[in-house]
Amino acid sequence: MGQNTKEQNVHSPSEVLKELRVTFDSGITRPYSWRKKQLLMIERFLEEREDDICKALQQDFRKSRAETYFTEIYYLQTEIHYALRNLRSWMKPRRVHTPLRFQPGRSYSYPEPCGVALVIGAWNYPLQLALAPAIGAVAAGSCVVIKPSERASATSALLADALGDYIDPRAVRVFPGGVREGIELVGQPFDHIFFTGGKEAGKKVMEGAAKHLTPVTLELGGKNPCVVDRDTAIDVAARRIVWAKFLNAGQTCIAPDYVLVHRDAERELLKSMKDALESFYGAEPEKSSDYPAVISEERLQILAGYMTDGSVVTGGVIDPGTCYCAPTILCDIAPGSPVLTEEIFGPLLPVVTYSDPEEALETIRKAGQPLAVYLFSNDRSFRRYMVERTRSGGVCINDLMFQAAVPALPFGGTGDCGIGTYHGQAGFDTFSRKRSVHVKGLFPENRLRYPPFDDRKFRILRKLLRFFR
Repeated sequence: MGQNTKEQNVHSPSEVLKELRVTFDSGITRPYSWRKKQLLMIERFLEEREDDICKALQQDFRKSRAETYFTEIYYLQTEIHYALRNLRSWMKPRRVHTPLRFQPGRSYSYPEPCGVALVIGAWNYPLQLALAPAIGAVAAGSCVVIKPSERASATSALLADALGDYIDPRAVRVFPGGVREGIELVGQPFDHIFFTGGKEAGKKVMEGAAKHLTPVTLELGGKNPCVVDRDTAIDVAARRIVWAKFLNAGQTCIAPDYVLVHRDAERELLKSMKDALESFYGAEPEKSSDYPAVISEERLQILAGYMTDGSVVTGGVIDPGTCYCAPTILCDIAPGSPVLTEEIFGPLLPVVTYSDPEEALETIRKAGQPLAVYLFSNDRSFRRYMVERTRSGGVCINDLMFQAAVPALPFGGTGDCGIGTYHGQAGFDTFSRKRSVHVKGLFPENRLRYPPFDDRKFRILRKLLRFFR
């Protein structure tokens, strides 16, 4: 058990960094036993404080217990279990081939901890996005400062008050606060900064990190397309799209941002999605315990503006008093409308049609490189064509979002959707660096390598090097 985190946060960011660097330099975080214990203690926190976690998420934006368990608690437990099963293997040195010209000798690389890392979480999954990167950092043997999002204040307070009772406070600290505290933290010379959030904030993080040449991992957002071919089970596609889009009220960076459906299947898809919505949340979603709120009234007003960009198929209701935005499907949207060019990050799903794959590709390319591409089709040649001609952080075929849930798959963006990856071994690698080691025998001694180099000696060396390259 560690001391309460409340006592730790009287320190300034520079003092916290200094203390964690002393811890890291002492070597206590390097052994497998320490890493394993911290991972088990995070798991214990998730188990013992499940009720408190669910209450905090309910308070932050009315997230249901089931959704909190599946997308926050169970998700993190899966990451921990995967790390524990593979940690010894990840930590092992990797022997590499040593060319004959460098013999006798052996060469290998081994992963060493990056040092002291900063993890800045996001509000939409305030527990998962604060702790999942931290799990990678702890597994790597690094010290870490966790900055939870101030916008999910109840979850942030829980992490600050309770996590320090489980993990080693000499090496892992929770540093709550707002924008000012975040700016102060980013300005410190950490060994790695991991940020999840919006693109504009990501640019500021990168700018702050550049002052100390600190490497960064940025997990940002994007306009994620979901392409529905006419050669698919439309009813199945509709249910899966509706589930993925309106999970967490659409406040998920990898949720489908818009649907591209073959014009021959549009009518059937719209009807099937409308039916799926009612079966999930009832005729009055505002009364459903499984449908959460939008994070703020300010965000609600932005979503209200998007609704004017098309015709409302279903939904369209907003209640500022409860931060409620009905799950909404739009159609008949003019090209270039904000709802098709800006990241929505809310429970609005625009649906547009295409006639052929090239038309679909043109729409996707105009929206920029997405974090995820989703395809529903039974036609393998169509799927291959679309995958080969798009760029994205990940792809999921005939389903959505599970490319980010498989621990063995790295998760991250491309282009302006982010830099770097994590989850599973990718998370371990993010907070590690590969150190190269070459071990040479003292005998026999090759005197040809030393000067002076006359013409004869140089010719001999050239022939030897060409032979052994």
